[in-house]
Amino acid sequence: MTTGRFNGMRTAGDFARHHWLLQLGEGIILVILGFVAVFMPFAVGIAAFGWLFLIGGATGLITTLVMRRAPGFWWSLLSAVLALGIGVAVFTLPELAIVGFPLLLMAFLLLEGLVTVMLALEHWRELTGRWGWMLASGIVDLSLAAFIIVGLPATAAWTLGLILAVNLIFGGGAMIGMALAAREYPRIRKGEGAL
Repeated sequence: MTTGRFNGMRTAGDFARHHWLLQLGEGIILVILGFVAVFMPFAVGIAAFGWLFLIGGATGLITTLVMRRAPGFWWSLLSAVLALGIGVAVFTLPELAIVGFPLLLMAFLLLEGLVTVMLALEHWRELTGRWGWMLASGIVDLSLAAFIIVGLPATAAWTLGLILAVNLIFGGGAMIGMALAAREYPRIRKGEGAL
C-alpha cells in the first residue's frame, strides 16, 4: 500500500494528472467569462461585473476544495475567496461599488497577481508542469493593476471591463495550460514504492 502526501499518489504531478479535467473545466469557464466581459458594456451595470466575480470565484472555490491536496492549496483558496469577496461587495455595497469600481478592481488585481505568483512558485517547488503559465498570469494581473493606477482618476469606464476580461482570459488560459500539462504527466509504473 502506498501512502504519503497525496494519498497514494507519489508526486504533485500525479495528483494534478488525476484532476486535470476539473482544472481544464475551470480554465474554460474563466475564458468564457472573459469573453463575456469583453463584449459587456460597462453601462450594462456594475451588477453584471459582480456576477462575473461570483461565478469565477465559486468555480475556483469548488476546484480548490476538490483538489485540496494539490500544491498551492492555500493560495488557490485565497484567490477564490478574494473573487467571491469582491462579488459580494459589489452586491452588498452597490453605491460604493459604482463609485469605487476602479479602486476595487485595482485592489483585486494587485492581490490576485501576488497570490497567482505565489501559486506559480508553489507549483515550481513541487515540479509540476507549466507553472510558467501561472507566473505569466500573475505578472499580467500586476501589470493591469499598474495600468489602472497610472490612469486614475481618468481611467475610462470601458477600459475597466476590458481589464477584467484580460484578467479572466489570461487566468483561464493559465489553468488550461496547466491542465493539459497535467494530463500528459507520466503515469506511475506499477510496483514502484512510495516516497
